[in-house]
Amino acid sequence: MGRVTANGIEIEYEVFGDEADPALLLIMGLGAQMTTWPVEFCQQLAGRGHQVIRFDNRDIGLSSHLDHLDQADPTEVMTAAMTGGAFDAPYTLTDMAADSVGLLDALGHGAAHIVGASMGGMIAQRLVINHPERALSLTSIFSTPRFIPADPDVAAIFISPDPGTLEGRIQAGVEGARAISGGGFPFDEDLVRQYVASNIERSWHPDGQQRQMAAIVADGDRTEELRSVDLPTLVLHGTHDPLVVPQGGQETADAIQGAELVWIDGMGHELPPGSWSTILDGISGLVAGVEQA
Repeated sequence: MGRVTANGIEIEYEVFGDEADPALLLIMGLGAQMTTWPVEFCQQLAGRGHQVIRFDNRDIGLSSHLDHLDQADPTEVMTAAMTGGAFDAPYTLTDMAADSVGLLDALGHGAAHIVGASMGGMIAQRLVINHPERALSLTSIFSTPRFIPADPDVAAIFISPDPGTLEGRIQAGVEGARAISGGGFPFDEDLVRQYVASNIERSWHPDGQQRQMAAIVADGDRTEELRSVDLPTLVLHGTHDPLVVPQGGQETADAIQGAELVWIDGMGHELPPGSWSTILDGISGLVAGVEQA
């Protein structure tokens, strides 16, 4: 793992694969550390001929925590989300997209293939809108161009109070992962518990997640801006996603001219090992098409 200064913050990152291969930047979602991209997933992607870069977004993991900024009021954030009203966030997805570009600069990449999951997909969308010259392709995984309300029961889990103990946090993480799984792939509770525990041990920073949520809401609706994107694009979405509902994937694909939409039957808001072959095949195929053109 490495650490660079970019866009005025410190960014923790890790690289897999050969630097001579096409660069692939993986951007993770709300409150999720780069370790949410499983090591084995990254290794398999690198093994297909890519240099894979994963990193912690600002305010999460081992990248800079921006606790000197104002805290986002959850009620104000949700009111703005539901009404579409203006909202002044501590920082924006534009800032987070600039972090990604700053990381590419620090690593010496003029451009890269951009892969984003959930909020990471939103950041990736903002990156290709604001910095089109830095993207060779876009893969958007269970993401959306605008805020679409999730299943209320599922959403409630993610605004529950902090349990306050390590075991309570681990159990809440396992229950949250179960709630957003789609049911079409086995739910390996032991593996999920291991992932959750290791991530909590690595870093625990819920205030950062709240500011990231504010950034999502403040960015508004990217649909019209995405219509101007001229970039090979793949949209991957689970048919049973209760958090970023399938409508979000459909709207993303509809907004970007020529985008390919691939549904993964039974997948929720998750990256279960059983889905990896479809995801890896899609990304590899997209990258190969660009690199061979």
